[in-house]
Amino acid sequence: MTLNVLIDQVLRAMSEGAAERGGPVPALPPARLAAHVREVLARSGGVLPEQGTGPGEAAAAVTRLLAYGAADPAHPACSAHLHCPPLPETVAAEVAVSALNQSLDSWDQGPAAVTLERETVAALAGLAGFRPDRASGTVTTGGSESNLMGLLLARDRAPEPGPGRRRRVFASAGAHFSVRRAAALLGLGDDAVRPVAVDAGHRMDPASLAAELAACAADGDVPVAVVATAGTTDTGAIDPLGDVAAVAAAHGAWTHVDAAHGGGALFSARLAPLLRGLSEADSVSIDLHKFGWVPAPAGVFLVRDAAAFAPLETRAAYLNPDDDAEAGYDGLLGVSLRTTRRPDCVKILVALRSLGRAGLGELVERCHDLALRAADLVAAHPELELVASPVLSTVVFRYAGTDEVNAALRRRLLLEGRAVVGRTELDGRVCLKLTVLNPSADVEALLQAVVDAGRKESR
Repeated sequence: MTLNVLIDQVLRAMSEGAAERGGPVPALPPARLAAHVREVLARSGGVLPEQGTGPGEAAAAVTRLLAYGAADPAHPACSAHLHCPPLPETVAAEVAVSALNQSLDSWDQGPAAVTLERETVAALAGLAGFRPDRASGTVTTGGSESNLMGLLLARDRAPEPGPGRRRRVFASAGAHFSVRRAAALLGLGDDAVRPVAVDAGHRMDPASLAAELAACAADGDVPVAVVATAGTTDTGAIDPLGDVAAVAAAHGAWTHVDAAHGGGALFSARLAPLLRGLSEADSVSIDLHKFGWVPAPAGVFLVRDAAAFAPLETRAAYLNPDDDAEAGYDGLLGVSLRTTRRPDCVKILVALRSLGRAGLGELVERCHDLALRAADLVAAHPELELVASPVLSTVVFRYAGTDEVNAALRRRLLLEGRAVVGRTELDGRVCLKLTVLNPSADVEALLQAVVDAGRKESR
């Protein structure tokens, strides 16, 4: 069976599964959905039948099941997470990437792909304000891997601490949990990450950072890195990047900016000023599977100075011997934590070329406008409370009820298959959250669904 025929069958199965689902998520409790998945698999021989079911049945049946049980980010009532509806052209590019099955660790596994990634990274480095001829970077699985790489490079340039002393990392109280996880993986210990106080807008306070760094020096500890956030997961807050970088530099610390969410604001002439100072960072993470409308994974890790990658330089006789590299047959093993690595740069490049900076910026601004509209609706509604106004595309709010009601109404919306709304906690209270990455999100209907569910849960 040819690839074209199989793709046609898969697309048809996707449509059938989505039609069967009906809404943004299947209207089943978790246990019943899991039972349904197992039952469908069992009817056709299970996961590993003795005799195969054939390519058409296998691809179509599994795809239909996946589509039926999906939380569809393209549905106008699905706005819970940092999860975008991908552009059709980037999905089409994914087919080619999978079919060609290239790898970027050595030139002879992905000859053109090696250059495609270098050119894509250079363009994004320029967008971030770095000098493309001096900067470097790599495509990653997302912000968690990028944050790990930033702290790895920072750790390896930091001096050894004295006897009984430690290396320290500083991040705001709203920083992503992957910062602590990365510190643990790198042998620093998750308790090496010191939280820095934030202001009323949930942004890192530079004065508090300076005090923390001064105390670190007084204790004899080594400040490895300061992690600033451009677009926190909870509220979308953006730290004062230039001020943070200046304070970090004054204390000899590396500045890494986690712009996994907020980096997409660089596409927008209106919103790019929110990231003023980004170019002063030593490293930056940006996710194009958020504001970029590319299928995950599509993270990018950038460094201001390519020499920072020196700790990752590796030579293996079967991959990149010196004489091959000198002759130009060099892959990208030395800029990644992974060996076999698919060219996810391709779908990113397709998105960049398809829409250009202006087109991507327009989508970012549409999402921002929808978030502002949602905030206005929340503020005007007697049964809703605005907890945090949008900076980018995140709206944090509550239904006028107890924490238990707010938690239960969200589950009710999932159970009814009506809407997918996010949840977080701020100031010790359970809050609801819209993260608008779909330019076609229906924020009016989403908020009405919240109110309807809240009323039912309050009876």
